[in-house]
Amino acid sequence: MDKYENVKQIGEGSFGKAILVNSKEDGRQYVIKEIGIAGMSAKERRESRKEVAVLANMSHPNIVQYKESFEEGGCLYIVMDYCEGGDLFKKINSQRGVLFSEDQILDWFVQICLALKHVHGRKILHRDIKSQNIFLTKDGTVQLGDFGIARVLNSTVELARTCIGTPYYLSPEICENKPYNNKSDIWALGCVLYEMCTLKHAVSTKAVHDGLFAPCAE
Repeated sequence: MDKYENVKQIGEGSFGKAILVNSKEDGRQYVIKEIGIAGMSAKERRESRKEVAVLANMSHPNIVQYKESFEEGGCLYIVMDYCEGGDLFKKINSQRGVLFSEDQILDWFVQICLALKHVHGRKILHRDIKSQNIFLTKDGTVQLGDFGIARVLNSTVELARTCIGTPYYLSPEICENKPYNNKSDIWALGCVLYEMCTLKHAVSTKAVHDGLFAPCAE
C-alpha cells in the first residue's frame, strides 16, 4: 500500500472494503478493494484470487478497468479505476421520482449491453448484475463492475448450479434452484432496465421479504 494514500472508505460488503485512494506514482484516484484472506480457507483464497484473474482479463470501455493487485498483511488488494459519477443505484435514488429521458435510458442500456456482450463472449457469468454494480464515470460513460461472484464457464453451454445473487434481480431458475446460464444475467439486465425506466425495482420488496425471491443457500 506504500504507493497509495488513503482518501476515504466508500463501500463495505461481505468481501471486505472499498477504499478511495490517491496514487503517489501518477496522481490519479483509484478504488482499492481490500479482501481479508488471512482467515480464509484454501478454497476461499482461490475464489478471491479468481476475481483478480477475471478482472485482469477484461479490457472494454464499459467495464471498470483493472490496474493491479497485490497481497500484503493478510489482505488481497485489487486496484481499479475510480468512477467519479458513483453507481446507478444512487443516481436513480437521486432523481426523487423524476423519470430519466428515454434517450438517457437507451444510452445507458446500450452501454451495459456492450459490457455484458464482452463478458459473455469470454464465457463468463457476472452473476450479480444490479444497479449498485453499474458505475458512471465523470464524462457519463457507464461501466460494469464487481465481478466478485463471476464465474468462468468451461464452455458457453455449461450450466452453473450455485444459487447466488441479489434478491431483486434473481431469475426464476435461480430462485427454483435449477441450473442456469448467461440468460440469468440477461434477466437481471431486464430488471435494471425496468429500474431505470420506473425508478423502482421490478420485483416488489414484499415479494423479497416473503421469501418468494430470497437468495438460496449454496
